[in-house]
Amino acid sequence: MQLQPKPSDYPRIRKALGFYKVTSVITGVMLLLLCAVMVMKYAFNVQLFLFTPDGFASFYPLAPEGLESEFQAEGFDLFRAILIAHGWFYVVYLVSDFMLWSPMRWHFARFLVIALGGVIPFMSFFLEARIVREVTAFLDAREPQLAVDAPTQA
Repeated sequence: MQLQPKPSDYPRIRKALGFYKVTSVITGVMLLLLCAVMVMKYAFNVQLFLFTPDGFASFYPLAPEGLESEFQAEGFDLFRAILIAHGWFYVVYLVSDFMLWSPMRWHFARFLVIALGGVIPFMSFFLEARIVREVTAFLDAREPQLAVDAPTQA
């Protein structure tokens, strides 16, 4: 039998759900950008730099392996920035996953499935819709009953 969330945790669950919605969308978008970057880098052998001497944005060919330090392009490496940003947003996504998973008292496997949403393209969008719908339905069904039971206990 699975444990149920405590009624005292319902407000905390609502806040965690809002935070999860935001982080899952941001992480999903960053993951899609990262996939686009990887396709450009490994399929087309180019990198995108911003604010270069050649203009606002320029694609430069990848440096030969072992000679990266000699072929350093001028400008802001957008590919590296997307990679780093996704990594940090994924950590925030994991925190939001934990903040929702813990008071909901789900199995650990559920935590892992939600965590996969940040590394499998498009999965965070599908999971976000499903989790939000499920948790909202759970809270909407239980909170009115909690309000009815509260005066009788006092």
